[in-house]
Amino acid sequence: MKKKKLEKKKRSDVRVRDWEKHHEFSFTHDLVKHRRALAKLPETTADEKPLPVNFTPNGIVIAHSKKWAFVLLGDEERLCLIDERLQAKGSTLLAPGDEVLVEFEEGDALVRGIAPRRTRLSRPAGPHGNPPEKVFAANIDLLIVVASVAQPRFREGLLDRFLIAAVVGGVQPLLCINKADLGDIPSESMQRYRDLGIHVIQTSCVSGEGIQELRRALSGKRSVVCGHSGVGKSSMLNALDPNLEVLTNEVSDATEKGRHTTSAARLYRASGDLWIIDTPGIRALGLWGVSPEELAFYFPEIAEAAAACRFNDCIHIHEPGCMVREALEAGRITQARFDSYLRIRASLESADNLTPGRLGIRR
Repeated sequence: MKKKKLEKKKRSDVRVRDWEKHHEFSFTHDLVKHRRALAKLPETTADEKPLPVNFTPNGIVIAHSKKWAFVLLGDEERLCLIDERLQAKGSTLLAPGDEVLVEFEEGDALVRGIAPRRTRLSRPAGPHGNPPEKVFAANIDLLIVVASVAQPRFREGLLDRFLIAAVVGGVQPLLCINKADLGDIPSESMQRYRDLGIHVIQTSCVSGEGIQELRRALSGKRSVVCGHSGVGKSSMLNALDPNLEVLTNEVSDATEKGRHTTSAARLYRASGDLWIIDTPGIRALGLWGVSPEELAFYFPEIAEAAAACRFNDCIHIHEPGCMVREALEAGRITQARFDSYLRIRASLESADNLTPGRLGIRR
């Protein structure tokens, strides 16, 4: 007896696309939809129009995925195909904040040019990454490093790495201590960074503390928000502009670790002339373009004391006549910052770039 052939369920052609809230999934669906028609551009021919060399950008990259990018053209978000002839050279081809040239061909929007980046934030792509430098924000003015008073508790190690990444990328850092409604952090911790000339703001997305001050600091600038998972980056964006409706998640009570609510970096245009790139939370940040010998220069208080060291190649660990360790004993350098220097240097010097007793961190 033959089995009755089941009718194939008819697939609905109607799909509501909300690129603003679910851009990661929109990419997936649109790639499937356009796979046959637009997955590959025609081969270059002798009479094909070459890629422009000198051009004025007309769009800003909001987010990207493989061959596609969401680009802001004026006040309109447009899904664009990236011209296959654009090649990554040493670093990520596109990042949120990139200024690009979009041209139209038979109704299709194509990214045909990428302007040089003024600033960038990047990290190593990993042992098998290609290209090796992963840029996750471009053409930004401010790096907002978000830490929290609790859930998860305040930690300085990742903060120091972000401050170094900001200097390397030519970006001004700003420290935001969030969840102020859950308690206080030691005043000496905040003063330590204020003494380095870093603007520190305490905020609470529950009480609204510090939100107006943060909004004034970000107004008219392009910013990127970074930090551990669970520190409240997405909640902060919603506090700055409730219309954004960025997804949020809870922090585990057992592990004090947040879950990755934001899965891809994305540029938001908020009210009050705010341009903010939200990034996924991370637990370790590899430093791009920093050697062990250069590390001390990214700790201003260590670099100042190191100028008087007995040996020019002093690494400030065990050498005689080290003025850094003398400054440490005198209290001019804090133990917390010196320990941070030692941990980062250990990771940069190790054969496999591992910080002893901590997560793997790759250059």
